[in-house]
Amino acid sequence: MPSPLDQLSAGTLDWLGKNLEHFDPFSPSGRSAAHVEAKAALELALLCHCAARLDGAPDSLAEAAALVRTLWQRPDFPGLFDAHPGHASSYGLIYAALAPEGIDDTSCRSRLAGLDPDFLSPVGKTPYQRIETRYYADKAGARHGIEPYSELAPRSPLVAPDTPVRGSGDAAPLTGPQAYALTHTAFYLGDFGRTGPGLTGHALTRSRDLVCRMLRHCVEHDEWDLAAELVLTQFILGVEPLRTASGAAAVECLVRAQLPDGALPGRSATLRAADSDPAGEFFAKAYHTTLVTALMTLVVSSARPS
Repeated sequence: MPSPLDQLSAGTLDWLGKNLEHFDPFSPSGRSAAHVEAKAALELALLCHCAARLDGAPDSLAEAAALVRTLWQRPDFPGLFDAHPGHASSYGLIYAALAPEGIDDTSCRSRLAGLDPDFLSPVGKTPYQRIETRYYADKAGARHGIEPYSELAPRSPLVAPDTPVRGSGDAAPLTGPQAYALTHTAFYLGDFGRTGPGLTGHALTRSRDLVCRMLRHCVEHDEWDLAAELVLTQFILGVEPLRTASGAAAVECLVRAQLPDGALPGRSATLRAADSDPAGEFFAKAYHTTLVTALMTLVVSSARPS
């Protein structure tokens, strides 16, 4: 009988593979989905990028990787970013950073060249924003003036949330935005499980404790998306999630939420998709949590890089 983690992994990867048409903004299904078309494709590219670095990337992602290669070679794909001016620069940088190996990168280089220099500058950015920008700029080979991670990590949400952490009790120790800033900071500092986040001593202990406390809250309130991200964060912080009560409980929580077709039906029980939702609307509510859960299972079940 498969373990809870294996069950999660197999189901989520199967659902993603059967819904690739919704990740393609140029397919009829992709165009009709109620989501930012390009964002879903960028997230799929991140999953494929991370999976390709693991020993024995799953065969079930082969078609997804092929779709990413196809989209990245369409000259009209990056133009979709311009429909969302507030995110166009970020999407363009991520697009260049996640370009599959061996493709003609003319469009990627063109997109980088068109970025406002201020976007790649540390000026006016929080430590979290600088970490995120540096992560993708380094992958894209873009020049920037952002300081090293070693200087940013101690001031990042992983160590110093922007408002005080709440004490014990029923309230979550972090707000939703704080928790997502924490997990994403860990992803970038730890390269999605490829390296450590650069924390030691009290800062590392405090971060691990905060993640554990937030995980317990997510399990109690069926906040599935954050639970998956926090389990991955535990791994990045050097913890074996399945050997912790909070991590094991989070995986069990996700298994309970997983539908028979493998999908996680939304970011939380409160925001879950309804069975009656049209296919495009269901996809819009389910794809991110299903994808991040798949990513978590692949990384957590893999061997740590030596």
